[in-house]
Amino acid sequence: MTRGLTERAQLWALGFALAALTAIGPPVHLRFGGWAYFAIFLVATGGIVVSQRMAQKLTTREAVIAILATAAMMRLALLFVEPYLSTDIYRYIWDGRVQAAAINPYRYLPSAPELAALRDAAIFPNINRADYAPTIYPPVAQAFFLAVTRFGESVVIMKLGLIACEAGLVAALLALLGHLRLPLARVAIYAWHPLTVWEVAGNGHVDAAMAALMMAGVLLYARDRVLPAGVLVTVGALVKPTALLALPVLWRPWNWRLPAIVAVTALLAYMPYLSVGHRVFGFLGGYVEEEGFASGRGFNALWLLERVAGPLPSATILYVAVATVVMAGAALAVGFRRDRTPQAAIACLSWLLVTFLVLASPHYPWYFLAIVPVLALHASAAGWVLSIGCVAIYGSVEGAGWPCYDVRIALFTAATLLAVLYDVRRQFRAPAVAAPGVAP
Repeated sequence: MTRGLTERAQLWALGFALAALTAIGPPVHLRFGGWAYFAIFLVATGGIVVSQRMAQKLTTREAVIAILATAAMMRLALLFVEPYLSTDIYRYIWDGRVQAAAINPYRYLPSAPELAALRDAAIFPNINRADYAPTIYPPVAQAFFLAVTRFGESVVIMKLGLIACEAGLVAALLALLGHLRLPLARVAIYAWHPLTVWEVAGNGHVDAAMAALMMAGVLLYARDRVLPAGVLVTVGALVKPTALLALPVLWRPWNWRLPAIVAVTALLAYMPYLSVGHRVFGFLGGYVEEEGFASGRGFNALWLLERVAGPLPSATILYVAVATVVMAGAALAVGFRRDRTPQAAIACLSWLLVTFLVLASPHYPWYFLAIVPVLALHASAAGWVLSIGCVAIYGSVEGAGWPCYDVRIALFTAATLLAVLYDVRRQFRAPAVAAPGVAP
């Protein structure tokens, strides 16, 4: 009995320590720069590893209560901190405000004179790209912005809405862990992960809503409800398109019903906004250009290669073509897999996410949020490297001794590729339980 109390106290003490680390994180980061930020991520990750060992010595109920309480404290520590690494949340609030005024959010730039009456001193001055970029967020994200801002048009309210999405995601993860007969304490991999804490409670990114819908869809798939799963995953993709990667996992060869329900769901979601015509796609084209995906500089591997070898003619076209073939081949391999168990489905989703994130090499850490809940269900060295190493992308707070961007991206890319090779080697050495080339 005394030993049990001691182990429970140790887990709670670890939780309080991580919550305290989270609370002091922003001022420490601002004071000491990038190395401090990276150190916070590493310490928090170490806390997750230690928590799993401690949880083995406790009852499931005791461990889960301590983990969820700690997750709540970590998010509370950043809830009232003004976002300083990203200003996206201000666009969310603005889009909700515009819709509440019965105006299509895709119709005008925030700086347009037609919206002058909606401007204030708290939200409007912080909107990024306000004078040249219409909103880029898809229709379900817009519906979410409208719904949350009806409770209040503030950063804190929007963060609370996103944390509520995380609560739903955690519930789906617990259900999936139970369904797969995995330890429920593995929920700490998501709940305590520093990327989720900083990018949702800290910076307030809508990717939390996307991930929640995607994992709810995976849960329905695990319970043999494929079509409702397809609806949820599609709705998630209409928050952020990354959720589309779950659709090949759900699809059975030559089954037309899933593609049909995806198309109908997307059409219904876009219908309220179609009055602006093709402008319903917002800043998508400009974003592709701005982020360097059209020129090729937006792809890390290609960019690093050209930094060494100089400009390579037609390199961008070739890279995009090869990446498209790889992603299409991976999606088809997943769709045609023989093993239809939930375990195989989640492993395949992990591989699709890793492949996409490596090839697309997003420029913002919050794009890597989608891989974190999958880590709680399927161990992946590449997933850990991507979700922790993505701090190298941030250049907002450099700090003394923090390597230049070229060095950081080179190290991040090299570490990711090594992790992928490790996962592939481990996969080929594991007993075959799935179709060739598909993760079990």
